[in-house]
Amino acid sequence: MTQEKKQEFTRRLSCCNRGEMVVIMYDILFAYLDDGIQAKEIGDYSEFKAAVTRAQQVIRRLMDDLDFNYEIANSLYAEYQFVNQQLSMAIYKNTSQNLLDTKRVLGNLYDAFVEASRQDTSEPLMENSQQVVAGMTYQKGSLTETFQDSDISRGFLA
Repeated sequence: MTQEKKQEFTRRLSCCNRGEMVVIMYDILFAYLDDGIQAKEIGDYSEFKAAVTRAQQVIRRLMDDLDFNYEIANSLYAEYQFVNQQLSMAIYKNTSQNLLDTKRVLGNLYDAFVEASRQDTSEPLMENSQQVVAGMTYQKGSLTETFQDSDISRGFLA
């Protein structure tokens, strides 16, 4: 994953609510799957294995965060378990087909979580985070980001 992609995810996480958090986790998962597919195409097994392992960590995090007070959690757990097995098979078979299958299986769930996050009107999870304003400035074709209220205390005192 590129440094720019990591920064994008960090910005999104700093201002997301509960519903958006799940969508971002899926986006991170898909980015790792894409990294694995690209590594396989160039024949870099160690990077392939590292990307798939990171994807498995995201899946495990999604499994750990399920609330089993809701019936849907059991179905999601079973699907995440299946995906985790597919990712394990991708490593020991050294094939990217399982990664493509994983993306296809999770695609419908992703769409459902995106729709649910649109309906979620809860407050952002992080308090005292900086607001980021992005816009075009004098540089042609360049996007500049500005942090608002960068001089105020965000709760850190030394």
